[in-house]
Amino acid sequence: MAKIGSVKTPVGCKALLLGSGELGKEVTIELQRYGVEVIACDKYADAPAMQVAHRDYVFNMLDPEELVRVVKAEHPDHIIPEVEAIATPALVELEKEGYNVTPTARAAYLTMNREGIRRLAAEELGLPTSPYRFADTYEDFRAAVDAVGIPCVVKPVMSSSGHGQKTIRDASQIDEAWHTAQEGGRAGAGRVIVEGFVDFDYEITLLTVRSVSGTTFCEPIGHIQVEGDYRQSWQPQPMAHAAIEKAREIARKITDALGGYGIFGVELFIKGDEVIFSEVSPRPHDTGMVTMISQDQSEFALHARALLGLPVPAIRFYGPSASMAVVVEGDTDKIEMDRLEEVLSEPGVQMRIFGKPEIKGHRRMGVILATADTVDEARAKAQRAYDRLKVNVLPR
Repeated sequence: MAKIGSVKTPVGCKALLLGSGELGKEVTIELQRYGVEVIACDKYADAPAMQVAHRDYVFNMLDPEELVRVVKAEHPDHIIPEVEAIATPALVELEKEGYNVTPTARAAYLTMNREGIRRLAAEELGLPTSPYRFADTYEDFRAAVDAVGIPCVVKPVMSSSGHGQKTIRDASQIDEAWHTAQEGGRAGAGRVIVEGFVDFDYEITLLTVRSVSGTTFCEPIGHIQVEGDYRQSWQPQPMAHAAIEKAREIARKITDALGGYGIFGVELFIKGDEVIFSEVSPRPHDTGMVTMISQDQSEFALHARALLGLPVPAIRFYGPSASMAVVVEGDTDKIEMDRLEEVLSEPGVQMRIFGKPEIKGHRRMGVILATADTVDEARAKAQRAYDRLKVNVLPR
């Protein structure tokens, strides 16, 4: 039987969170609802999850020696990767020693690198994907673009939230795309993937939960991304029954192959009744923040419940909902969210402010959530709330 002892005692449950952004913050809160002791880790101080965790560590999670040192110092019951930039080979070795990695060390290892997950999906599982090539050098990159064709998308094999991603729409953008990918990779310059465009009507995130109860699916989430960075999402995305069934089949296949317990964000392209696999994250997904208002259990609550070995017998969907990311540009450690009384003036609107300590360039600093009778109304309500928000970017 599953049991959790008193927090901060020898019989308590301890979780080590690798990555402490806004998604990790929500996971921390949900774990603490079950009395779990949470230690938050990231490469910078005062990250959002650190502000609610029991304690924290600041270190480069790509450094395997530092990662192992922190794990051995804490001896957690659960190691929970929440970002891609982690020394995943070290997690594989730690799992062999008996540590529990969510959902598995292999899943963290394969999905940190776009090459690993793409080869698993396309070459081992035979799932439909966009055409793709990998390249290590500029010369190989040019050859990959020629092979895949223009238009195409270039991404570092290790990045997230659109960092380093660039769309090539004509030959004049090839060099810029290469430099963007080299500068935006989580682990620095290096290998890239060149993906051909696929003809699709829309794209979705299908949140897929693996737990002791089996595999459970949330309602499909539609979204808008700008160069791979989430801006808006809504739930449910209207889909034909045949497309939903195919999407669930693909999501089940890829998550079964990765294994373990937890939530997976499976990204898919939809064209009519056809479904094409894009990517998968073995953790909560940024587009899934809409579930904080749309479901009885958010993606974060589902992740916590599943990884703790607790059942997820059903997910209750409340109704049409939408989210809108608050992305701020500047270079400052002083940000004010202003006119909040206007933002929250309509019924069915909520907001989360992430509490990130600074901005350099552009950064997601909050999210607006809305619910209504239809998806279109929810999206319009979220847009109105966003338009009422004023963000003051003050000098350092």
